[in-house]
Amino acid sequence: MAININKDAVYRAAKPKEKDYPISDGGGLTMLVTKSGVKRWVFIYRFKGKQNRFGFGVYPDTSLDVARRKAEEIRAQISKGIDPSEVRKTEKQTIQQDQQNTDRIKAGLPVLGSFTDVAQQWLKSLEHLTKPQTHIKKTSRIERLVFPSIGDILINEVKSSEILALLKPLIDKSQLETAHRVHSEISSIFDYGIVHNLCVYNPAQPVAKQIPAQKVKHRAAIIDPKLVGQLLRDIQHYQGTFVVQMAFRLSPLVFQRPGEIRQMLWADVDLVAKEWRPFVTKTDFHHIVPLSTQAVAILEAMQPLTGHQQYVFPSSRGDGRPMSDNTIRTTLKSLGYDSDVMTAWVPNNSINTFKRARMVG
Repeated sequence: MAININKDAVYRAAKPKEKDYPISDGGGLTMLVTKSGVKRWVFIYRFKGKQNRFGFGVYPDTSLDVARRKAEEIRAQISKGIDPSEVRKTEKQTIQQDQQNTDRIKAGLPVLGSFTDVAQQWLKSLEHLTKPQTHIKKTSRIERLVFPSIGDILINEVKSSEILALLKPLIDKSQLETAHRVHSEISSIFDYGIVHNLCVYNPAQPVAKQIPAQKVKHRAAIIDPKLVGQLLRDIQHYQGTFVVQMAFRLSPLVFQRPGEIRQMLWADVDLVAKEWRPFVTKTDFHHIVPLSTQAVAILEAMQPLTGHQQYVFPSSRGDGRPMSDNTIRTTLKSLGYDSDVMTAWVPNNSINTFKRARMVG
């Protein structure tokens, strides 16, 4: 393949004609002389059976030597199976992205493709699925604990070791619940990036096993059936105010937290369907609690006394508020059941024991 066919004088002397015409320098390099007199360097090549053109600039601003040097670079790329047009396209996109990032930094925005950029996209995608307060807490946690460490790194370049490093202070302080929560959120951000073609790998996954499991401290509970039977008898024979008696007796029949029982609303009780449907703000829906015959009897006994009020178990002060949040705990303690023996909040693993103990009691 002949190259460098002509001397510079040939191109310098070229004159415009009625139509554009080419002057070949060999090996794909061509000068295109337009009818207006403009002389452009063009590299003509075939790649995968398709003919393409690649501009090098205008002569004499782009000299013959420069054009030949560029042509040689293009030939080298083609010989390696690289399409020069794609290389130029990528370079152009890089330049545009660099300019965009410069403008974004000036505007106080994160660099495109950075962990912060993808995390903000992920947070926005969740905004309509979470409550405002929950979303604010999640955003604040990521901004405080994650962004300072890996926020500016391109998401495809974040390493597992960097994720572990940002979690290490939480682990060292035994803030394991927060560490697990932050790790889960980081992992979700990478999963979001993968499905949106923003990254190809989730480096948070191998970090999970490096976070110690939380040590669960179980609440005190009587689990021996005979002792639970005695507890139920003590509850039945408790001699306090009528409202407290009824709330106390209802507690082991519905297995709800003391706070939920004391704030029980008549509007949520359906004695015909034998259901209590409290609205649970955490899950944003009405939780259905079946009412046994005994539970219905207790509520029917309360109805003449408080049925005209908002709360089933109102405060004794008559101020429109529910029963005190410490009433059930105090009542248990008055019967000799300290918090290290039995708590008012019944753990899940005690429910079946209570059911069996009813038969024993």
